[in-house]
Amino acid sequence: MKKSLQSSFLIILFIAVIASVTGCSKNGNTALPLPIPVINPIISSLTSTSVIVGARTGGSVFVIANGICYSATNTTPTTSDTFLSDTVGARWQNKIIGLTPNTTYYVRAYVTNDSGTGYSDVITFKTLATNAVPTGTVTTFAGSLAGTGGFAEGTGAAALFNGPQNISFNAVTGLLYVSDSFNNAIRNITTSGETSTMINTGLGYANGDAASALFYGPRGISFDTQGNAYVADLGNNVIRKITTGGAVSTTAGNALVGYLDGAAAKAEFYNPTATAVDATGNVYVVDRSNNLIRKITPAGVVSTFAGYVAPAGYAQSTVPGYVDGAAGASAFNYPVAITIDASGNLYVADYRNNAIRMVTPTGSITTYAGGLTFPTLLGSPNGVVLDAQGNMFISDNNGRILEITKNKILYVLAGANSSGYTDGVGSQARFSNPQSLTLDGQGNLYVADFSNNVIRKVTVAVQ
Repeated sequence: MKKSLQSSFLIILFIAVIASVTGCSKNGNTALPLPIPVINPIISSLTSTSVIVGARTGGSVFVIANGICYSATNTTPTTSDTFLSDTVGARWQNKIIGLTPNTTYYVRAYVTNDSGTGYSDVITFKTLATNAVPTGTVTTFAGSLAGTGGFAEGTGAAALFNGPQNISFNAVTGLLYVSDSFNNAIRNITTSGETSTMINTGLGYANGDAASALFYGPRGISFDTQGNAYVADLGNNVIRKITTGGAVSTTAGNALVGYLDGAAAKAEFYNPTATAVDATGNVYVVDRSNNLIRKITPAGVVSTFAGYVAPAGYAQSTVPGYVDGAAGASAFNYPVAITIDASGNLYVADYRNNAIRMVTPTGSITTYAGGLTFPTLLGSPNGVVLDAQGNMFISDNNGRILEITKNKILYVLAGANSSGYTDGVGSQARFSNPQSLTLDGQGNLYVADFSNNVIRKVTVAVQ
């Protein structure tokens, strides 16, 4: 009996030792936490039989395996379902192939260490019925076919631009507005490609009618419900208003570089690059070098809407960062473009964070796409715009035009990770430092192709 009890005790002790070893780190000192990976909510290149999914580990844990698991029947798939393993690393990406067309799938990322296997949240997608995907056909809409810079009015290739930075569509007038930055001009283009001069009187800072107003490196343009334009006058550090009749006034700013909220005439900006107007007439400003989103009310009061405000004694321009969260606790790094949806959410192209950030009407910030978590998804976005269905279009510094559908599926519509000047379909096309982009009333995209000195048109179709 004594021998039997002793044997039982040894068996129990052995099991306890094994359990303690498998629940500890490799150095045997600290129990490892169960790893919880993060799956990229944006999937890429979805077809009828394949998709690309990315993930990251979700923390500093010792990992022995990671990958993606998926199922068409199990809503919380595990490695007992179909899975793809990957090289162990902080981030990974898997292309899933051999899927069934027109079928809903459930996907999770997994990470394994000595404590077990942890799983990410579940994302779902439905494969396409066919392999036809959104693709852009690129043509030169206005400007020199040789990429020559200059100033000339005309139709199509007869027109000349010099560093077009921004393009926006005014639904009230039916015209495209172009910030022709090196000409310090605001140009108009009809949807048939005929250009005209709205303002072009030289470099400077002066209000008045179209014949006397002066700008200095104008950038982003947006419109209110009456069709009045709000221009980020970058070189003058002010926000200008242009009526549909061409009268120019200063909405906010005093032409001094700085950071100051308050009355519009006393407020200070530092390289404002873009604007967006909501349904009630508030103007939101991307204050690039201050790394903030500012708000101008219809009464002319300027406030800080989103981003981190530097503590006393520090310049506002010295506090770039990447933090999601409430208005005062979040941070941007060189924001450059902005658009707004029907619910009043702002979407900001956060250039140096490789991200599109979403700002709610209360100023709270989250990462919509890319960011330091998934830094290779976007290549320094320069422009962002939404269509009426909630699909997002992005121009990035890699020379690509991207679409993120309302279902969070990313497609490369046109361009590739190289510079050039080539019209064509999809990846055949080349851009050189494409800046902002806009949509007309027919769903056509227009891109300010800055270094090529042209405006490009991208016709999107499923093909």
